[in-house]
Amino acid sequence: MSPIYICGLGAVSPAGWGLDPFRSALEQDLPLPAQNFAPSQSEQILRTRPVPPPAIRPTFLNHPRFRRSSPITHFAAAAALEALGKFHTDKDPQVRLGLICCFQSGCVQYSCRFFEETLEDPGSASPLVFPETVFAAPTSHLATLMGNVTAASSLVGDPATYLQGIALAADWLHRGSVDICVIIGAEESHWLLADALWHFQHAAVLTCGAGALALTTNRDLSIGVALETITDAHTFSSSTSRALAARSMRLQLPGGTPHFLLVDGLDSSPRTDRPERRAWLDWSGQRLSPKRIFGEGLMASAAWQCVAACDSVANRRLPFALVSLVGCNQQAIGASFRADS
Repeated sequence: MSPIYICGLGAVSPAGWGLDPFRSALEQDLPLPAQNFAPSQSEQILRTRPVPPPAIRPTFLNHPRFRRSSPITHFAAAAALEALGKFHTDKDPQVRLGLICCFQSGCVQYSCRFFEETLEDPGSASPLVFPETVFAAPTSHLATLMGNVTAASSLVGDPATYLQGIALAADWLHRGSVDICVIIGAEESHWLLADALWHFQHAAVLTCGAGALALTTNRDLSIGVALETITDAHTFSSSTSRALAARSMRLQLPGGTPHFLLVDGLDSSPRTDRPERRAWLDWSGQRLSPKRIFGEGLMASAAWQCVAACDSVANRRLPFALVSLVGCNQQAIGASFRADS
């Protein structure tokens, strides 16, 4: 089969809108400032790293479909358009675009608003809000904005699902269904999510944003990075522990050398980090842990790991970058990206 190349990257994170602030935060390798959630009805002190307002209002917000859209849609659109670059601005009808949006919590802000209205007075709950509560809402808005989308899908799962999205995109490209496919992982924040997260990871800081990769089989469009492999999905079950799934995933990826980079999902939480940490005890190469810098962004964090890996290969001239995704409740999947020279 034809190799899969990376032809664009995009990011919206607590560091700011775009790849440049994202890259700068990774280079500094220091946790970004956190703040308390306000307002919050939780009994706990909940922390977050919000995405700052954009320096310049994005022009896509002028589109009619974005009149009532949620922050998760804004993040996803900004990351996707940055990854697509000229393929969006040129609007070449001959280029068939694929769109895959991956979420874990989805449009939680509008969902909370709708059900709060419903509980207060079912007769006054706005039917205009409800369409923005469904998982497919951001995908629908983005497909309309991009225009020449010939295939679109929304995937819902734990953060490791983002690599399922990349695998699906590779399948579409190999089948010839699309010419370029953008895969987005996005989330928005809410105190309710932070409260739920606290029960599993007391020290975790909830964040939000989006990351995006654009893939193609056309080497002329490559940024100098190719997808080398995606492992099997090693699911958790009553007979397979999270630790065993993480180890099985690790065994399907290359060994480490000083010139290889591992982008892991560790977040300074001993209990939840333990399976992944143990799986990579034999790693001797370089490491990068985006969650320690940005916080726990769920599906957005998974996308940031992949963006960081590809950006490191493209700009730091590393021969290989590996991504380790040990999901919170479903699966462990890994991927490797190589320099296309």
